[in-house]
Amino acid sequence: MIAAHKGEIPFVVFLIPFIAGIACGLNFCPNAAILLPVIAFTIASLLFICLNFLYRPLNIYKRRWIGGSLLHIILFFAGWICFSNYNELNKTDHFSKKQADRLIVKISNEPKANNGTVRFTAIVHKIVIGGKQFAVSGNLLISIKDSLAGNLYYGDELIIPAAYRVVGPPLNPAEFNYKKYLSNENIHYQEYLFPGQYCLLRRNTGNPLIAFSLRQRQYLVEKFRANMHDPGAIAVASTLILGYKADLSNDVLQAYSKTGTIHVLSVSGAHVALLFIMLEFLFGFLNRFKYGRTIKASLIILIIWYYAMITGFSPAVCRAAVMISMVIIGKTYSRNISTLNILAASAFFLLLYDPLFIVDVGFQLSYLAVSGLVIFQPIVYKWFDFKHKWADKLWGLCSVSIAAQVITFPLSAFYFHQFPVYFLVSNLFIIIPVAVIMYTGFAYMILGAVPFLGGTLGFVLEKSILVMNKGLTLIEHAPFATVNRIWITPLEYGLLYVIIIALFYYMYDRKVWLLKLTLISMLMLSVSISLKRLNNLSTDEITFLALRKHTGIVFKKGNTAVILTDLADTDKVYRYSVQRYLDSCQVDARKILRPGSDTVTKYLVKNGNYIQFDDKTILICNKQLQYSKPPEDLAIDYLYLMYDPPTDIVSLKDLHYKILVIDGSNSNSLITRLQNEAAALHVNYIMPGRNKSVTFVSN
Repeated sequence: MIAAHKGEIPFVVFLIPFIAGIACGLNFCPNAAILLPVIAFTIASLLFICLNFLYRPLNIYKRRWIGGSLLHIILFFAGWICFSNYNELNKTDHFSKKQADRLIVKISNEPKANNGTVRFTAIVHKIVIGGKQFAVSGNLLISIKDSLAGNLYYGDELIIPAAYRVVGPPLNPAEFNYKKYLSNENIHYQEYLFPGQYCLLRRNTGNPLIAFSLRQRQYLVEKFRANMHDPGAIAVASTLILGYKADLSNDVLQAYSKTGTIHVLSVSGAHVALLFIMLEFLFGFLNRFKYGRTIKASLIILIIWYYAMITGFSPAVCRAAVMISMVIIGKTYSRNISTLNILAASAFFLLLYDPLFIVDVGFQLSYLAVSGLVIFQPIVYKWFDFKHKWADKLWGLCSVSIAAQVITFPLSAFYFHQFPVYFLVSNLFIIIPVAVIMYTGFAYMILGAVPFLGGTLGFVLEKSILVMNKGLTLIEHAPFATVNRIWITPLEYGLLYVIIIALFYYMYDRKVWLLKLTLISMLMLSVSISLKRLNNLSTDEITFLALRKHTGIVFKKGNTAVILTDLADTDKVYRYSVQRYLDSCQVDARKILRPGSDTVTKYLVKNGNYIQFDDKTILICNKQLQYSKPPEDLAIDYLYLMYDPPTDIVSLKDLHYKILVIDGSNSNSLITRLQNEAAALHVNYIMPGRNKSVTFVSN
């Protein structure tokens, strides 16, 4: 549904400059002083007020664009100010501004245990300096390697040493940027603790409502376990119905991701919509009474927000609850409302509350998907006109899936680098199982304590989930089920959205300039992708990866590569660091080579300790492979020290090498010693084990 006039969608008009202001503060001056936007906001606001008083004398009504422009400027700087105020690094009382001895923190979310490490976010509300306490603010990510830390809970207050550090950037190309992810959550520091380094001061000091919601959710998760037996089904039920993802396996996540149904595992708009449909049916009889519509709306909103509470007030559910609540209120008290305007209003108020929602992938996906349904679905639905009732209903469902997938495709490609080919089949397949699971789950949460009924509902819930998982697994392993390794630049990401919006708008309005814009954008996208591909094909590189305690060297020749590593391609570190880099370079053929193996290819020869790649020579020095002294005239480009070689920098002075590479597989003490020696002797060296990876172009 596209509005006929912008007056029908005022919040859409307000939202655009407001988001632009947030984006400006986020990308160009995240830690800048707030004075500039405040001054600009004040001047624009005063000018706007003055023009309203002088509306007639200055004949402003003849130049309406002046007032509109000023309003957009005001909203732009309001968004900038909103972000600057929310960014904790801009606050003068942030805990990092003072050198403290200890921190007093309060756990602000539900602690998660993984491989013996308990991780949670905490609010630092006091620091201790010389025995005195000072009030501060700020968030801190804490990881505790201690089995007793499993007893910690939301709201517990701890005292810890002030040994925090800045979250590090990604070390390898194309690696997931955890630093940016945490900064988008307003977290900039982290701390690792071990037994005896923390002390519990008080329990249950957090928000009582959030504490109750988290405990209620944990109680309901245990309730699922009482009458269900399959761990995978229990994990999916807990995730799908309650938003509890701690027990979800990677295999299940992969099946849902590759089939384009990952949205099912995020309790959001679709789940709240199913609850709304059920409540609308149950309370429909109230419409017959005088104040029935108001009572029905109040009851539905209360139950929806109660559901948001038992899911732990997750951001996705809260977004959906706000959106649905505003739709309910609008439908109850107005005969003709714009769903798009309500959608924009909910986004506007949520961004006022937390401007960093704008960089949250879930926020972007949910609002884009709903916008696609509101704007694009009617256009897609008109592509075909089926006379048969059930064929028309089936096409209606298909149009919903197509509209949502098309509008979210650039975002999914940009963040997740894949496209599910059979998304239409998988989304149609899960409609009935998801509805059965959701409604059975709601009934189970209410009636699960009834002996026979609870067991029956648990059985139906478990079998429905197993059927859905089995079906999605079959689709996942079907031929050509997923297009992987889609890596697009921000420019290509923007061009994709220009193409999608302009093309659909052309289908709606049939204006020639929209078609021209679509074709020009498609040409620019094709040129950008082609140039990127040509650059990758014509570039030969040696990349020394930073894999901590592992070895990793990538010899890239066009779209082929040999990887010298001690990691298997199924290893988590390989998939996280090496695989993503190869995919981003569009490497089609790859070969893993062990450090002790030899090989001969068209562009690389490894014989013992020596590697020849194009015109570059690498000499490996380690304690397993003792090197023989090379010929006097052999120029070594890279001397690669790995696995704690029994040597020092001085003993290597007879080797004619250009760059010393100190690998992360060496012990920390040896790396420190070699670093100090290299610095003292003015040797050109790199340390991918401790610092970022390094890439050298060999052609």
